[in-house]
Amino acid sequence: MAEPMLDDLVDALRCLPGVGRKSAQRMVWHLLERDREGGQHLAGILKRVMTEVGHCEMCRNFSMTAMCSLCADESRDQQQICVVETPADVIAVEQSGSFKGRYFLTMGNLSPIDGIGPTEIGADALVRLCGEGVSEVILALDSTVEGEATSHYLTEQLQSSEVKVTRIAHGVPMGGTLEYIDGGTLFHAITGRKPV
Repeated sequence: MAEPMLDDLVDALRCLPGVGRKSAQRMVWHLLERDREGGQHLAGILKRVMTEVGHCEMCRNFSMTAMCSLCADESRDQQQICVVETPADVIAVEQSGSFKGRYFLTMGNLSPIDGIGPTEIGADALVRLCGEGVSEVILALDSTVEGEATSHYLTEQLQSSEVKVTRIAHGVPMGGTLEYIDGGTLFHAITGRKPV
């Protein structure tokens, strides 16, 4: 691109995951050639969201108010907390219809190399939250090395409380065939077996 301002916009769009230089250029050209009104709308909404959306004081999810709508919903089970990593995880669990309690978001996993420690994942906030009538914490973090380390750390932090700590099941998916399941998943499925 010839114009420095256009190059700046292309570089700005590249902050999005999965967007390289060519994709960013196509987006800029599309907005300029075919949808300037859409570009103006996008700019306005983006500016508003970036300035007005913060974090829920209880669960750490994105919210425009001090308490998000899920935490403010008194019909939800106040004794259960499901610990997930991201807002996308909350959406996935909500869509499953399998959980009616509250959430707590770590917004990442422990990763000293990336500068993510106990403070960044909100470990102290979770422990404080569990002192308020919570009977069970369900750890629903990814089965990655970092997710496992985070789950282990949070379990240790919650040991001094009266809270029961459980972990979601990992293993063979519905409709899965054993010959196509990787060794780690099969290991979790066999070691996490339960009586029938």
